Amino acid sequence: MANEKKTVAVLYGGKSTEYEISLLTAFSVINAIDLEKYRVLPVYIRQDGRWIAGGEINGKLAYKDQLLLKEDTTVEAAAEHWLAPSAPTSAGTRPDIVFPLLHGPNGEDGTVQGLFELLNIAYVGSGVAGSSVGMDKVLMKDVFAAHNIPGPNYLSISRFEWENDAPSMILKVKNSIGYPCFVKPANGGSSVGISKCVSETELSSAITDAFLYDTKVIIEEGISGREVEIGVIGNHDLSVSVPGEIITKNAAFYDYQSKYQEGESTLVIPADLSDKVKAELEETAKRAFTALNLSGLARVDVFVREKDQRVIVNEVNTMPGFTQFSMFPLLWQHTGLPYQRLIEKLIDLGIEKHNEKQQIHYRIDG
Repeated sequence: MANEKKTVAVLYGGKSTEYEISLLTAFSVINAIDLEKYRVLPVYIRQDGRWIAGGEINGKLAYKDQLLLKEDTTVEAAAEHWLAPSAPTSAGTRPDIVFPLLHGPNGEDGTVQGLFELLNIAYVGSGVAGSSVGMDKVLMKDVFAAHNIPGPNYLSISRFEWENDAPSMILKVKNSIGYPCFVKPANGGSSVGISKCVSETELSSAITDAFLYDTKVIIEEGISGREVEIGVIGNHDLSVSVPGEIITKNAAFYDYQSKYQEGESTLVIPADLSDKVKAELEETAKRAFTALNLSGLARVDVFVREKDQRVIVNEVNTMPGFTQFSMFPLLWQHTGLPYQRLIEKLIDLGIEKHNEKQQIHYRIDG
């Protein structure tokens, strides 16, 4: 039926340091989605990894804690539920699409995308490979290097290497990266575990801290320039948003506090860039999106290098912050695509991608 409501399962929470950000995102999306067009089913992943499925959302949520669903509706206890391995594909509760509002590992990294591929359910955003490589900063930059997409100099260190020969690792950073440099967990977001270092002492402490959040860290050269972000949406025919610039206050870089504490940073949308830089930014963002085999949406974060105005890609975020006040939706709002319509566009792109995959043959008949 053309006018029949589509069922959207909103997935949020998760085993990640970005759990709270996910809750804020889900609260914002659920309250913005048009309930005249969509049935919305909440699926909450607790921090211990337990999945809890809720009933249909019938109105706006008054406060975020309403998303913390109770144990009596766990997926494990409902064999007929669409997420249960034994659930028939024709289950009445099966959604048309899943909107995975998960940030960081165990959600944005291809893990749940793989689950939905096995269940043959449409979902918003990039697939397994794009999500996984987009989450791993080392693999991401390896792909960019292979495609001649400019980025900062970098190297990676495993926990095994660090624990067995830390002095050699510090010397390696000094000789190949230098100072200032940035230390980051290879897999993560929201600037958790990231440090700026200007000395060997700071470097050692920063690497130790980063290993709290991952088994691999990446060290990147510091780039002097403006921090600019741009949104990309699409599967094949890509569209880009206006660019936005981040100006931090009282911080060495755009850290967690700058991102999520009021007054710690300023977002300038649209960014005041020359036509030449803007054109280079748009082309580079599309190239980065395509190189990582992404789909649906991404936010591309770059530096506009001070010395030559060159666009240097920092990273790509495959499920960027998505509250109404996050950079990605604000970029599209200023481009002419309001929050509610952006949500609908991403749902349509997810269904389009899923329908395209249904044409793939998985057996040989004759």
